[in-house]
Formats: sequence, structure tokens, C-alpha cells
Amino acid sequence: MMPVSRMKELLRERGHMVEACLAVAFDGRPIPQRLKDSMQYSLQAGGKRLRPVLCLSAAALCGLPIQDALPFASAIEMVHTYSLVHDDLPAMDNDDLRRGKPSNHKAFDEPTAILAGDGLLTDAFLLMCRSPVAPPRVLRAVGELALAAGSSGMVGGQEWDMIFTGKAEISLDELRGIHAMKTGALLRASCVCGAMLAGASDGDLAAIGTYGASLGVAFQIADDILDVVADTATLGKPAGSDVAQGKKTYPALLGLDTSRALAQEQAETAKAALAAFSGQEAEFLRALAEYTVNRAA
Repeated sequence: MMPVSRMKELLRERGHMVEACLAVAFDGRPIPQRLKDSMQYSLQAGGKRLRPVLCLSAAALCGLPIQDALPFASAIEMVHTYSLVHDDLPAMDNDDLRRGKPSNHKAFDEPTAILAGDGLLTDAFLLMCRSPVAPPRVLRAVGELALAAGSSGMVGGQEWDMIFTGKAEISLDELRGIHAMKTGALLRASCVCGAMLAGASDGDLAAIGTYGASLGVAFQIADDILDVVADTATLGKPAGSDVAQGKKTYPALLGLDTSRALAQEQAETAKAALAAFSGQEAEFLRALAEYTVNRAA
């Protein structure tokens, strides 16, 4: 497997590529300055850029030059960022910190944060449509991302999360369903969209989809564990906020040890899904799956 140091190096390099693209994403258009500042505030707040890097890497795995997937991958980060801006609002999770900085509505105000999220989501599709790839491939990938981000994916998952918050009981299947929509759908789509842009075969799309779905579960479990064991400085948001808000998490339902075992199981499933692939990109994606779990070990 690729050494962790090399995996982190590639993760940083590709993250920087995405950030450079995002830095000029709104140039040349008559956007109110305060709205533009608000959107860039959250876009440039840091993070590992996991979702766009997954898109870039899946595209490269299937033979597309990374640069050709960059606009679409950067648009995925815009969709992810809009969801964070809205999730932090008082009407939703009411979080004052995001990535160690004041949440958007604290740095600006609630109306501007709402509009910033709206702008990020809508402008993301403009950026996707600028992808220098065959239009049928772009159209297919746009449809896949819209499905994952919308009411039957990320948005629907957030609604279920709010419905179950504070309730006494939840089954493991219900918890899995919530997070498959809220977190897993966009992670899976990030991988699948990259492969679609590259014109991957149905078999390769299925394998990459399995990788992305399993990675999504492992990522969510690791996040739930970190909310319990890490401090605010490490998380970049208030530690223990999930428990304080009565959110349903894997550790709360299964305990830390069982949660860690389940996360590792999902990481192994993700790695196994790429058995037919070889080379740097496959090794990077396998190492990334293992790293996702180890950060909460």
C-alpha cells in the first residue's frame, strides 16, 4: 500500500489545485461584494478537500487527465461547502465554529449566510458545465451529483437527522440510512462522477461506487468517534456537539470499540472494491480509505 506520507502529499497537492480553482470561481461576474466575500470565506476556510480529491482521483484512475476533472471536482466542494454553511445556521445545528473559525452566519449574518449557501449551490452547476469533457459525460455526472445532493440524498439525510435528533430510540439500520443519505451519498457521488467524466465502463462504475459508499460509512463513523474523543482545537468545531444536541451517532448506539471495528470493516470493503485496479491512483484511494479510519483510532 502507498505510504501514508505519500498519500498525504498527494492529498495536499490536489487540495491546493482545487483551492486555486475556487479562488477565481466568481471572477468576472457582478456579484455583490459582501456576498462574494461570504462565499469565499467558507470556501477558503480550510479542510482536506476530500470530496473533490476523490473526484479527481477517480477520474485519473479511469484515464482522464486530472486537469480536465478540476472544474467539476471544485464544484463538488462548493456543494459541500454550501451544506456546511446552512447546517451551521441557528435553525439547523446552531454551531458557532467551523474549521476553527466563526461560522459564516457569525462572521457575516444569517441572511447573508443563507444567500451564500444558495449562491454556492447554484454556481456549482455553472462551474460543472464548464468541464472540458464530452458533453454527454458531463450531463451524466451532473445528474448523478444532483441526485446525491438533493432531497433523496444529502438534503433528505439532513431532514432525517433533524427528525431523529433528541428521540430516545433509533435502530442501526435507521442510523445507517440517515448517514448514507446525509454524508455517504455525496462521497460516493464524488467518486462516481469522476469515473463518469472519464467514460468508465459500467463494471468500473459499480466498483468505484462500492468504494465510495463504503468510504462514506467509514468516514461518518470516524467523525462520530472523533466527536467523542477529540478536543475542539482538533475538530475545528465544539467537541461533543453531537451528544449535546442529542444527535444519533455510532458510538452512542454501539460504543466506541464496536464503532471502530465497523469503521475498519467498511474501509476493508472499500479497498477490496478496487481489486481490479492497479497503479498510483488505486494505491492512493486504498491508502485514503485506511487513513480515514486511522484518524479516529
